[in-house]
Amino acid sequence: MKTSLTQRAFAEFLGTALLLAAVVGSGIMGERLAGGNIAIALLANSLATGAVLVVLILIFGPVSGAHFNPGVSAVFALRGELPWRTTALYAFCQVIGGLAGVWLAHAMFDLPLLQISSHVRSGAGQWIAEFVASFGLLLTILGCVRCAPASVPYAVGLYITAAYWFTASTSFANPAVTIARAFSDTFAGIAPAGVPAFIAAQLAGMVAAFAISRFIWRG
Repeated sequence: MKTSLTQRAFAEFLGTALLLAAVVGSGIMGERLAGGNIAIALLANSLATGAVLVVLILIFGPVSGAHFNPGVSAVFALRGELPWRTTALYAFCQVIGGLAGVWLAHAMFDLPLLQISSHVRSGAGQWIAEFVASFGLLLTILGCVRCAPASVPYAVGLYITAAYWFTASTSFANPAVTIARAFSDTFAGIAPAGVPAFIAAQLAGMVAAFAISRFIWRG
């Protein structure tokens, strides 16, 4: 499918916006309906996120690659499959799209649009979790691209759903998502002070996955 740079950039903006609307919106809905049971709220949040990822990758994959994640775009640039100038544009659109998605979720639930999260997520366990979550996400993507390209949407959705539960951080695994969630004082939020360490751990995990994928699949 031949697309212009404008179309690809807009797909990254819109896809990331819809992803964050689903992440934050399902967190709000889950918390409201769970009656104080955090496990049920997390289950709702994880299932909605995994499901929407499958859909978004299926519809936007042919347009832009459906990265919705600056780290993913950077890894494809390292692989020589995406120009660095396009990578920078993608990252900008992903961050702005993430913020738009958060504001959309707030609007849908009649909450103040502009918020700053007070949900503290910090400490070595959280940072290790983000490294693991991001490492696994990129290994999933790169492994499927090499061995089973048609399975990427389903594998990514399943991985993220699972990683919500086996990582202490509930698997942000995405710098744009992390920045956006700092502006939502809801179930899915993260206090701004925790953002830099999360992003550092995510990028480290993605670079590690890139290096190991080259060893396993020889490029």
